[in-house]
Amino acid sequence: MQRRPWPSNPTSSPLLPPDSDRAMNWPREIRLSSDKRTLTVTFDGGERFALPAEYLRVESPSAEVQGHHPSQKQTVTGKQDVTIVAVEPVGNYAVRLIFDDGHDSGLYSFDYLWELGRDLPDRWQAYLIAQGRDE
Repeated sequence: MQRRPWPSNPTSSPLLPPDSDRAMNWPREIRLSSDKRTLTVTFDGGERFALPAEYLRVESPSAEVQGHHPSQKQTVTGKQDVTIVAVEPVGNYAVRLIFDDGHDSGLYSFDYLWELGRDLPDRWQAYLIAQGRDE
């Protein structure tokens, strides 16, 4: 298992105004399963989300998937067997996921990972229906 502990949430950051609250959901741990099909993210608020690789791939924040406007979002197909080959930290705000299909252009901010975890049931069901795979 690939395990990445994240440093404690900084009390001050150049990205935050001096009197502001924390601007993002902060991961305590990001763990890639041994079969590379699930990324489990545990946040400092206690939330823990097990995110399937297929879900992360089809919800990539990249322009290739999301477009430059919500109306341009693409429905990605044929990713049932995709795996995550690497998880790379990007600064103190995101990770880059590298998939075995070569996709590596999405930067998953910690807030976006939290949002994907929170919205997993609804987004996953909508994706399955769009694929004709209503499971």
